[in-house]
Parts: sequence; structure tokens; C-alpha cells
Amino acid sequence: MGLFSFLTRDIAIDLGTANTIIIHNEKIVVDEPSIVALARKTDKLVAIGEKARQMHGKTHDNIYTIRPLRDGVIANFHAAEEMIRGMIGMIEKKKRLFTPALTIMVCIPSGSTEVEIRAVRDSAEHAGGREVYMIYEPMAAALGIGLDVEAPEGNMVVDIGGGTTEIAVISLGGIVTNKSIRIAGDDLTSDIIEYMRRQHNIKIGERTAEEIKFRVGSALPELDNPPNDFIVQGPNQMTALPIEIPVSYQEISHCLEKSLSKMETAILNAMEQTPPELYADIVNNGIYLAGGGALLRGLDKRLSSKLNIPFHIAEQPLHAVARGTGIALKNRHKNQPYLMR
Repeated sequence: MGLFSFLTRDIAIDLGTANTIIIHNEKIVVDEPSIVALARKTDKLVAIGEKARQMHGKTHDNIYTIRPLRDGVIANFHAAEEMIRGMIGMIEKKKRLFTPALTIMVCIPSGSTEVEIRAVRDSAEHAGGREVYMIYEPMAAALGIGLDVEAPEGNMVVDIGGGTTEIAVISLGGIVTNKSIRIAGDDLTSDIIEYMRRQHNIKIGERTAEEIKFRVGSALPELDNPPNDFIVQGPNQMTALPIEIPVSYQEISHCLEKSLSKMETAILNAMEQTPPELYADIVNNGIYLAGGGALLRGLDKRLSSKLNIPFHIAEQPLHAVARGTGIALKNRHKNQPYLMR
């Protein structure tokens, strides 16, 4: 820590479609859903994070909830700015005599366009960032998993977030091949909503679908230690009367099949574009899974059997990208090739 370290504050932000995580002093200080509640007439902030999530789908005419990010990119500037500012404010509740200058590191999807990158930078600057750095998500995930990204060997990372699935081969501190597809956790949630409507005639919201995914979500129709069926309550589409439906993991694995197959195809495409020397490294080292999607039961097994390559789930996959962003922030003075300014 320098003599004037109290004048500045370094924070790393994993700005996710589903969750936003902030790291300060190498600790996770904020881990909240990426959702904001705003007053309809004035667009004033009412709540952010978990408080706003509890309001989601339950608001009246004067309040609306919004997820500022869609498919990994900012869909609503005002809401994104309010959310970043509000979450930075959560770090320290006590009032200071002055506000320290912020150095912010944000991770972004590897398929981001110039316009999308600019949008993230602007939002971070408007939220108080004096210096803003950026890093691509798969690179941050690799750092967070603990891989030596600067080694002359190939490592492959698949980061399944809420809005995008990032697939990248990393070697010598750079991304050699990458594929960013907009099929991820949110699509699996939509699949469940659609399936319940079509198959069981029951209408459910996003929160219930998330709960089903968490309780009985599975990538395989046969699991070694299967979860118990989950009872879903909701209105019958035809009669509007309440009904209860038990849902099994086999059903959910069947309804997620289409989206999971698209992820497999994307991983295969990235493998096809990989130079042969790096391909050999990947076969030996295996492929690393990070992000919330890595927690889907049986996903590693399914991918391993389909691609004949071992898949490893990162330790605490939900926090891998955030941890990696924090590591990159700490080492930003070393002129790392993967940092963007």
C-alpha cells in the first residue's frame, strides 16, 4: 500500500447479466443480482440487487424492475449506471470527508463490438471511475481458475454466464480462438418457462423457472445421485385455477436438450479453429468450466462423453471471472497484453 493509497480505491467488477460481483482488496464485497427497481415517472432508483429481485414480477404501476444487461451487454444505460453506482456505494457505508478516486476493472464478453465496449466504459466512468480498464471474460475466468495464461501452452475455458457462453483458447497471455454465443443461463430459464406452459399448461415466471433450474436442473437424463422432484405451483392456463405439478430432473434434462446441444456445437467449432499444437495441449489438460452454468448437474459428464476430452469444473465457478478480474487489476502495472484501456 502506498502512502496515498487512501486517496484511491481499486475495484474489480464482474458485470454479469444475472449477477454483479465486486472485488475490493482481494475480497468479494458485493455479490448481488443484476437488477434495478426504478420509479416509473422520475426514473429514480428505488432498489438494486437482491431487494430489487424480490420486487421482480410483483411491482405496481409506479415502480418497474429492469435488468440493465441483456446477453452480456448493456441494454439500458441509465439503469446500468444507477446499478454500478449503487453497488459501489454498498462497499462502504460510512461517510468519508472526500470520495477517493476509483480505478475500475470491468470484464466484458469476448464477442463485444466497439459500441458495446464503449457503453461499458462510459457507464463505469459515469459511475465514478477515474481510470477504467477492461478484460475479456474468458481471460478473466482463466486467471480466476488459476491457469498460467502466459505459458506457451493451450488452455481452453468455457464460461457459461447468464447472457453469453464464452469459449476461448488461451496461450501466451492472449486469446487464440474464441467464440461468444448468446445461449446461456437465461435461455435455459426461458426453455423451462416454455416447457411448463406447453407440457403442463402452467404459467410460471422467471423466478420460479430459476428455482426449478436450481433444484432439478440437469444436463443428463440419468444421474448418480438424483435430486427429489420439485413441486411447482401456479395458475392453470385454461382455467386460471391454482395447480401443483411435480417436476423431475429427467423432464428438465429433456427440455434443456436443444440449448445444450447448441453449446456443444459452439465448443466443437472453437476446437476446429484451434491450431494443432494447442489442440494437443487441450486434450492433455482438459477443458475448464466456469460461470453459473457450470453448476448444472451432469454437464461436465455430458460434455466429456460427447467430446472425448475431460472437463473440469472450476472451484467456485460463480466467482472465477470476478476473482480473475481482481487478479488482473492487481497486476495492471505489469503491462499485461490482455488488458484494454
